[in-house]
Amino acid sequence: MLSKNNAVVATLSLMLILIVTSCNTQGSKNRPQSQPNLNLPSVPTGYKAVTLNSAITKVQPMTGIVLWDTNNVWTGPNANEVADAISLEYSYTSISEIVTAKGVYDWSYIDNKLADIASRNHQAIFRFYYTYPGKDTVVPNYIKALPDYHETMGITEGKTTYFPDWTNNELQQFTKEFHTRFAQRYDNDPRIAFLQVGFGLWGEYHIYDGPFILGQTFPSKEYQLAFFDHLESVYSSLPWSISVDANDSNYSPLASAPAYLNKSFGLFDDSFMHESHASSNGSWWEFFDYRQRYKNSPLGGEFSYYKYPYDQYNVLNPDVGAYGIPYETFASKFHITYMIGNDTLGGQAIARIKQASLASGYQYEIQSFYISTTDAIIKVKNIGVAPIYYDAFVTVNGARSTTSLRGLYAGEIKEYAVAIPLNIEAATPTLTIESDHILATQTIQFSNIDFE
Repeated sequence: MLSKNNAVVATLSLMLILIVTSCNTQGSKNRPQSQPNLNLPSVPTGYKAVTLNSAITKVQPMTGIVLWDTNNVWTGPNANEVADAISLEYSYTSISEIVTAKGVYDWSYIDNKLADIASRNHQAIFRFYYTYPGKDTVVPNYIKALPDYHETMGITEGKTTYFPDWTNNELQQFTKEFHTRFAQRYDNDPRIAFLQVGFGLWGEYHIYDGPFILGQTFPSKEYQLAFFDHLESVYSSLPWSISVDANDSNYSPLASAPAYLNKSFGLFDDSFMHESHASSNGSWWEFFDYRQRYKNSPLGGEFSYYKYPYDQYNVLNPDVGAYGIPYETFASKFHITYMIGNDTLGGQAIARIKQASLASGYQYEIQSFYISTTDAIIKVKNIGVAPIYYDAFVTVNGARSTTSLRGLYAGEIKEYAVAIPLNIEAATPTLTIESDHILATQTIQFSNIDFE
């Protein structure tokens, strides 16, 4: 039994504890508390966690907003700042500049373009075309001189425009031969990221204004299927894409040949984010099952010119875009890797171009990095909106992982193993991401969470 004095002491002690506890509780409301991260796994037995301090500060190779290689900005005072805001340049490419006679190919036209683009630390996207509004075709002159070759003259956008003669067998054979020769030379060239192909105006799979005659001013559906087969046979590395306009059965055979939808072509949309995109182009994307297609083939295109210059100048407005929805929302929904926006600089700051570029394509976050005396285990999350479309490897001290990052889709997490002996007590291993399909001057960056 407590004495009276002892009872008083005990009561005072209890009151003091309550007061101190109350003060600590009140103070904790005004400062952050250190809480353990219960989601982090424990370090595997025999391994040591490695601390990283990395961030993504640059536009990643083969992603982002794209400018034309002929943009005047490249000769202006802001060229270097703009170059840092993108990683890709686009080129409409004339075949007649390359083929000067039957079987004669002068690749200097392509090589010069590639050298120029690479000098700005960028990679190229090419599109070969025959028909451009207001111009002659760029069909090689030796074909034009054939007696059984007859082009069609028409009016497109109020301009006199010439259309190829797709009844001509030499044109058909040459078009396939050209891609054979191009693939032999450039299929694995790291200066080229993507290839766009197609027929009609600008190679966009339509003749929306002018003399459309299937099999004459536009290739027959039978030839188109043979052309797709040919492209798949000659390009083993370089991803090729067709326009979403190829959903239209007036032009394309794909609606009646669904097996061809299984081919690994990507998509480009040349009126991306126009005012009525959801009610028109959206269904075209659905036709190609883009939610699955993006996993293996790049999706991109070009911002709309329907209302020029409004669309181009405003499409990258933060938070609202040109018509109430920002680019970031579209990029995430359609898993956009790249988007041509040659005139966006007319309405947007360079910093905004870079911000939009960083919202495109892949981005990697290292979630854990463990080393042992025999190997390293790295957990990676793709926090971007699309995968990379070439092999890239988690690399430790120069040794590459056995599995490529190529199959790491948006939002996915995977572990990658690197077989390399390390002194876990003394070693400070260097973690990088390497790819053979980027320029020597480019780097694939990564961020990391605090996983100690």
